[in-house]
Amino acid sequence: MGWSMTAAVDEFLAQAGPFLRAEPVRNTVVLSVTENLRVAAAAGSPPDSHAPGPLFGWWPEGSGGTAVGGAFMHTPDFPVFLTSMRSPAAAELGDVLAEAGRQVPGVNAEPQAAGAFANSWRHRTGYAATVRLRSRLYRLGALVWPDPGPPGAPRVAGERDRDLLVEWFQAFALEAEGSAPQDSTAAVDQRLSYGGITVWEAGGVPVSFAGITRAVAAMVRVGPVYTPPALRRRGYAGGVTAAVSQAALDAGAAEVVLYTDLANPTSNALYERLGYRPVEDRVILSFS
Repeated sequence: MGWSMTAAVDEFLAQAGPFLRAEPVRNTVVLSVTENLRVAAAAGSPPDSHAPGPLFGWWPEGSGGTAVGGAFMHTPDFPVFLTSMRSPAAAELGDVLAEAGRQVPGVNAEPQAAGAFANSWRHRTGYAATVRLRSRLYRLGALVWPDPGPPGAPRVAGERDRDLLVEWFQAFALEAEGSAPQDSTAAVDQRLSYGGITVWEAGGVPVSFAGITRAVAAMVRVGPVYTPPALRRRGYAGGVTAAVSQAALDAGAAEVVLYTDLANPTSNALYERLGYRPVEDRVILSFS
């Protein structure tokens, strides 16, 4: 039957929602992004009429093609995000998006599906793929607090932290991605609106922060986590990550997850010490 697509988040969730919620850990990114879009729409926030909007799709399979066997999400300027799916579905998606003229800078998927999409994209457009990032998804088992913990204590960030957090969001993006958005104010404001940022304070001064997504399907995702370079190796990142993880559990989350950069053994080791366990690896390929 092939891919079905829509720009309407409600239609997408009506069709693919049960598939996504059946595995909220593996589908954390699509679930959290669509939840933010749903909340913004309910609040009456108008979309940017001058920019192309997000696109969603689902791949039907099974008897009569009534079951969903995969889904994707594409927000402009970001790579296409694929859920777990068979390689033929990923390859066909590359064909369909290329034929439609969709501007796609890359793909974020499990390695096999990413390769299938990239091969199809190259065949259609001539653009080759290079590895931009290899990441690992972790889920929290039993939380283990740092012992001894760092000096200081966590608190939920508020309006007084806004300017500093915008600066830190920019610094995190530059360090993690090699480039930063023009302005991170909207991202910070969105998180502050639901208490989605916790800072670690030492001596009355913020020294680190951790973000967390809105809860959806009893799942939340930690990130970003950032400590300025001059304040690292003091345990602040471990303390603030443990704090937001515990807060999520206390608020009723059944699953707490996060992503790490596989090229950063320090952060991977830290999260494993806190009780996070590997789930799956993903790769982001950039087209050039």
